Amino acid sequence: MSTKTFSLRKLTLASTVALATGWGAMAQAQETANLDVSTTVVASCTIGTTALTFGDYDPISPSDLDSTGTVTVTCTQDAAVAITLGQGANPGGTSTDAEPERRLTDGVNFLTYSLFSDAGRTVVWTNEATGDVETTGTGAAEDHTVFGRVDGGQSTAPAGAYTDTVVATVTF
Repeated sequence: MSTKTFSLRKLTLASTVALATGWGAMAQAQETANLDVSTTVVASCTIGTTALTFGDYDPISPSDLDSTGTVTVTCTQDAAVAITLGQGANPGGTSTDAEPERRLTDGVNFLTYSLFSDAGRTVVWTNEATGDVETTGTGAAEDHTVFGRVDGGQSTAPAGAYTDTVVATVTF
């Protein structure tokens, strides 16, 4: 029996020495490799609008009726952005993207109006490059005011509710 005990003691002692000196760790090998990680950031934009509501219009008055609305875009940082406004659902007979003749309608009758990109209402906001609003994306929402004007003195317009729908487009 003492022989078996001695052998078991030798094995225990040898295992303890091997662990203490790192012989057990030498039995394990390691290899490493790099994991490449990548993505591509694409240009992206979202667009939304806040209605432009003129309120009550007096067709007999020679005064223009002004109001504002908003186009909000959120675009990728540093993306080149162009915002255009279409001719509306009721364009006049000679209306073009470059020179829109926008009209509100009650379904039969019309009131002419214009949309501008400046507070002085001198730069018509169009549906093409010479009259668009250009900006650079910041990654945050950016509001762009739409300055509207119904021309005064449109005395042939009968009373009623007049509407139009203009498509706002962001190109990036």
